[in-house]
Amino acid sequence: MSMKVLGFRQLGILPLLVFGLLLASCAPKEDTIRIGVFNSLTGGTATFGISSTQGIQMAADEWNSRGGLLGKKIELIIEDDQSKPDEAALAVTKLINQNRVIGILGEVASSRTLAGAPIAQKAGIPLITPASTNPKVTKIGDFIFRVCYVDSFQGVVCARFAVQKLGLRRLAILKDIKNDYSVGLADYFKQNILALGGEIVSEQSYSEGDTDFRAQITAMKSANPEGIFIPGYYTEVGLIAKQVREQNISAVLIGGDGWDSPRTPEIGGDAVEGAFFCNHYSADDTSQIVQGFVGRYGERHGYVPDAMAPLSYDAANLLFASIQKAGSSDGRAIRDAIAQTKDFPGICGEVTIDEERNARKSAVMIQINGGRFTVYDVIEP
Repeated sequence: MSMKVLGFRQLGILPLLVFGLLLASCAPKEDTIRIGVFNSLTGGTATFGISSTQGIQMAADEWNSRGGLLGKKIELIIEDDQSKPDEAALAVTKLINQNRVIGILGEVASSRTLAGAPIAQKAGIPLITPASTNPKVTKIGDFIFRVCYVDSFQGVVCARFAVQKLGLRRLAILKDIKNDYSVGLADYFKQNILALGGEIVSEQSYSEGDTDFRAQITAMKSANPEGIFIPGYYTEVGLIAKQVREQNISAVLIGGDGWDSPRTPEIGGDAVEGAFFCNHYSADDTSQIVQGFVGRYGERHGYVPDAMAPLSYDAANLLFASIQKAGSSDGRAIRDAIAQTKDFPGICGEVTIDEERNARKSAVMIQINGGRFTVYDVIEP
């Protein structure tokens, strides 16, 4: 490299070359279809963002191997939001204003999608979130979609499972008050427990990043719950479970899809054994479509994917198929194609987009056994 630079200097054309390269780097590539991705590649929930991005990359590679979209290759522009809502907003702004993407995939966490989606909506750029389950996400506007179920459904699933399947009546809740996902899911769970004749005997809270939950657990212990619902992310769930068992509380632990990470049993150890959580799919599903994905993912990355990878793979495939169907890079045409989706074959089940831009699909209740996630029950919408 140094020899080439020296040669250009001798010819006196280095400044012109640098200027030309700068212009080229600023201009969108006309021979590619630019798709934006924003995810947490670093920070508190990085495992989710990494597996999500890997699922999207798999889908893009497969499309490109078949010729791409509209006669062009798919180019992914990937931004790390560092697990922070304000960074998510900046990432989406950059993807739209600087990178000129025609569609956006992300985020996994509801709080970060809620930060970025209004920017996409205002710009008229379709955005599909793989896993943000808070109902407020798609209410932002008609360019915002999701391929996952919503927390109103997940809350029903968890409540009915607790009361009707496990026979629990006295439940406690420990939620993350800094997280829209956790707060919303806790509310839906509570509403449905009460509607089913159950009782919420204690409701406690913490903030993302906390490591000591003993005061909240002590308060719950005095209420003698039969089950504890923890609608948080894996980063805190394992620690909470350990501290619950340290106080000799035998209550059944139940959670939402935020538990789905290999870090949950790694952090929680024996404390999460026998616990249950709601999820979008199971890697143990024997169907050909699931096992095919799990096998291809394993060949690329060397481990079994959590739900964020297949959900993101599904979201990417739906966006790409909609662009192909629209036959255009126009945002409104792509948006209309996404909205017309019915029975789209996904790894996490068939996707039909309803009038509120949500996906109607089933949920799976997972139990942790020997550090593995095994299917306990399947609940249809």
